[in-house]
Amino acid sequence: MRNDSDRGYATLLAAAMLGALIIMTAATANAELVKLQADLKGSNEVPPNNSPGTGKAEATYDTEAKTLTYTVSFAGLTGPAMGAHFHGPVEAGKNAGIVLPFKTVQSPIQGSATLTEAQAADLLAGKWYANIHTAANPGGELRGQMIK
Repeated sequence: MRNDSDRGYATLLAAAMLGALIIMTAATANAELVKLQADLKGSNEVPPNNSPGTGKAEATYDTEAKTLTYTVSFAGLTGPAMGAHFHGPVEAGKNAGIVLPFKTVQSPIQGSATLTEAQAADLLAGKWYANIHTAANPGGELRGQMIK
């Protein structure tokens, strides 16, 4: 036989589980996957160059996990890629330092990273750009500002 304290405990446990479920659902409802992209061109470099290369950067930022997942592809460079990374924070038309190096320079480049709050804010504000460097263009051959 169950006594009143057993029923009270079961009621309390059920209420706690329901509360946890509501909190988890609310947190999931606030999560967002933000798509970003950039067209990579020599004309976007600062200063611009006349590279025959083209490329594309596509990324998704998960606001709950704080994770950026990206794919960067390119072709037609003046030579092999010597470096590739995201730069920032800066608006289009200006140069900035590296904020996220890529682990490889072979197209397509794929990766993911957990961002700080400041990095995420800059990325989502359009202050990051993807950049591919070559020996002929060490400052950058292809560049594209990441935008929503």
